[in-house]
Amino acid sequence: MTATTTDTLAERLAEVWAELELHLARVPILQRLDEGTVTLDDYLRLLFNLRQQVVDGSLWISRAASNFDVAHFELRAAAIKHAEEEHRDFLMLERDYVAVGGSLEELRAGRKNIGSEALSGYMFHYADRPNPVGLLGAMFIIEGLGAQRAAGWAVRFQEVLGLADSQVHFMRYHEQADSAHTGDLDAILASGIIDDAAADDIVRCAQVVARLYALQLEELDR
Repeated sequence: MTATTTDTLAERLAEVWAELELHLARVPILQRLDEGTVTLDDYLRLLFNLRQQVVDGSLWISRAASNFDVAHFELRAAAIKHAEEEHRDFLMLERDYVAVGGSLEELRAGRKNIGSEALSGYMFHYADRPNPVGLLGAMFIIEGLGAQRAAGWAVRFQEVLGLADSQVHFMRYHEQADSAHTGDLDAILASGIIDDAAADDIVRCAQVVARLYALQLEELDR
């Protein structure tokens, strides 16, 4: 990938991110969080709904890793490392949920909401493709949210609801962990191994995942 292609990809992904921000601004629970009217029940519902999708995260990353051939060894190695780092994430979320009064039994018996079903289905479908390079676009969105928004959400929940650090650990953890992951992603995108066709796939995947992630937050409990 040429320097021009690298710059263009960065610009295109920045546009996708800007669109995501517009969608997030219209999500009811995030509006209440910003206004300071969010409730403890809102926080419980958010964790409940996120957990059902977070459980799948390391699974689709592992599946993607298994579909990279030797010519894409660097991406396969990165995916394996990433899956190993994330496969316990849902346990942190479960501890936060219980720490604010939620039932672990009910949480684990929960089902995905409409947006989560769509997001998870898309991720597994894409991960089954041969050499699913486009999933780097999904990582751009998901890891970007962790790095740029999760900690801010955690702080705001603490301000409004008086929560302790131990009750928002999942969100706080992802600020640091996902910042490291976005650094790894930036290095891959700038490494020269992404050609123009792959860049198109990355942007398209980012667009789809951005919309479905916002839908997941819009459709809490549905």
